[in-house]
Amino acid sequence: MKFRYADMSRRAALSAAALAAMATLAGCGGGATAPAAGDMAIGAADGAKVTVIEYGSITCAHCAAWQEETWPAFKAKYVDTNKVRFVFRELRTGPVNVAAAGFAIARCAGEDKYFDVVHEFFANIQDLHGPDPRSTLYRVGNGAGLSNQQIEACIKDPENLKASDERDRAALRAGVSGTPTFLVNGVTVITPGSGSGASLADLSTAIDAELAK
Repeated sequence: MKFRYADMSRRAALSAAALAAMATLAGCGGGATAPAAGDMAIGAADGAKVTVIEYGSITCAHCAAWQEETWPAFKAKYVDTNKVRFVFRELRTGPVNVAAAGFAIARCAGEDKYFDVVHEFFANIQDLHGPDPRSTLYRVGNGAGLSNQQIEACIKDPENLKASDERDRAALRAGVSGTPTFLVNGVTVITPGSGSGASLADLSTAIDAELAK
């Protein structure tokens, strides 16, 4: 079966157009720390003393920069040691159709592979913004064990798109206006002038203060 990416693109873009218009790459906003439908988390168990939430998108250049520059040290210091519960919440940014497809693939790959797939998309963000994002979507999906047929079915599944739309709406209802946005126990952490979200130093200040309580 031939994959009609253009058809999926139009459908995804139309369903999320109003939402995408409200989100910007550079903005930051607040939000709740309570569990939300579709949360993907690693690190400490639910109910941990400190929860760090990132609202991000695989097509967000600032998010990709944070993954490259800050994530390894943050993960080693807080996630691998189970000091915090790290939650990633999807807020799709343009091109919305590519973000929708990528997040669907990450979820279809399985919860145990979700973060690996998302990080692989971040590592290939230039290709996702290039003339042929479809090949990158398929290559990453194949690398996670999905066949071309499974990837196509995953992307085209209307339930996946509906759930993604609702996650966008939930983020906007929480007051999040852009990606990446970071919250530590519900309080937004901002590093003024940063082109890649909250710095490790600023996140550590907020996290360590909560751990000390």
